[in-house]
Amino acid sequence: MAKFDLDLFVIGAGSGGVRASRISAGYGARVAIAEDRDVGGTCVIRGCIPKKLFAYAAHFSEDFEDAAGYGWTVGPRTFDWATLVAAKDKEIARLNGIYKQILAKAGVELIESRAKVVDPHTVSVGGKTLTAKYILVATGGKPFCPPIPGEALGITSDEAFNLPRFPKRVVIEGGGYIAVEFAGIFHGLGAEVVLVYRRAPLLRGFDLDVREHLTDELQRKGMDVRLNSEVAAIDEGADGARITRFKNGDSLACDAVMFATGRKANTAGLGLENSGVQLGRDGEVVVDEFSRSSVESIYAVGDVTGREQLTPIAIKDGAKVAATLFGGRDSAVDHEFVPTAVFSQPPVATVGFTEEAARTLYPEVQVHRSTFRPLKHTLSGRAERTFMKLVVDGASGKVVGAHMVGADAPEIIQGVAIAVKLGATKAQFDATVGIHPTAAEEFVTMA
Repeated sequence: MAKFDLDLFVIGAGSGGVRASRISAGYGARVAIAEDRDVGGTCVIRGCIPKKLFAYAAHFSEDFEDAAGYGWTVGPRTFDWATLVAAKDKEIARLNGIYKQILAKAGVELIESRAKVVDPHTVSVGGKTLTAKYILVATGGKPFCPPIPGEALGITSDEAFNLPRFPKRVVIEGGGYIAVEFAGIFHGLGAEVVLVYRRAPLLRGFDLDVREHLTDELQRKGMDVRLNSEVAAIDEGADGARITRFKNGDSLACDAVMFATGRKANTAGLGLENSGVQLGRDGEVVVDEFSRSSVESIYAVGDVTGREQLTPIAIKDGAKVAATLFGGRDSAVDHEFVPTAVFSQPPVATVGFTEEAARTLYPEVQVHRSTFRPLKHTLSGRAERTFMKLVVDGASGKVVGAHMVGADAPEIIQGVAIAVKLGATKAQFDATVGIHPTAAEEFVTMA
């Protein structure tokens, strides 16, 4: 008779949890997964996928304008928020169904209820208790809102995709990737956007040149970017308006105030502390390189660990945990040279070290920069400029950082990331023939 009801119980059916469940079941493990919201997690339901779809929608406003420079006559045009939301909902429902099918085909039991850890081998879910040899926490993160007067009158990215009406005037507080992405979305769809950030420039943690270039481009597009500023309070005005008050005493009326002020691990009420699991300052599960918590039988993957908040990392973490527990080998994710993108307008993509970080690691650093007007805009007339940068270890010649702001940056950097991961040198970049005429060729012709 089995000592436990299950070999693995997973809490949270997002990207990391689903991947760990499916692969573990493939190794022959008895697996159940609990989810009290839609299957797919933040990325699929209220993050990466709907955000990218909305970013596509927002970019059409510039595409229509640019078409005139190429001889096209574009007639009257309007945007309908309800149509976009309905189309998004249809696609998200389809993906939710696919994720459920993946679990079912793998033989993973899906329990659509909230689960709580009782002890290192026991969970309470759906009015019953189950025991498992291992428990995996994959509950992701949730938006953090600053505790200010009127906080409840604001929204977060969770609500932004399903607003009943399109807000014509939006205040967004934050300077990270979610803030700049939604600033581009709302602006592109026709809203007046005020982007408020308590520091300067935007995108703390990214390369300084990238930060400054993106800030300039957003302002060039007509966004009101207020740096070194903070929202102090929100009041309810007439006809549902939101009166935003700033710490410097200014105030303005708008239709929505969005907080994009960070995310915290979604661990509240899970019972982890009572089970001896060590949590970090922001509630994240502290794990080792194998995603094992301070309790030997409890693991955690994805955003709930406080590591890189990237879907591909969660997926790889989930796969590695399955291999460690049921594949017969300890397996860890290599977190060096992880590429990432910000789907702002224009988009940002990067891999490797910033110039600032590189100068603390290498005795000699070579920096190569290029700023240019994309070929497309020689006829469209748009003033947008593309920025590219390579950071090189002077001693070895290896490219240790690649950064870009401009059209197709995420698609371009994905390929560059392979070279950086493999340790390619600047000389090898230079020896590579560029594809002409493309923006990407600048990475192999940069002096």
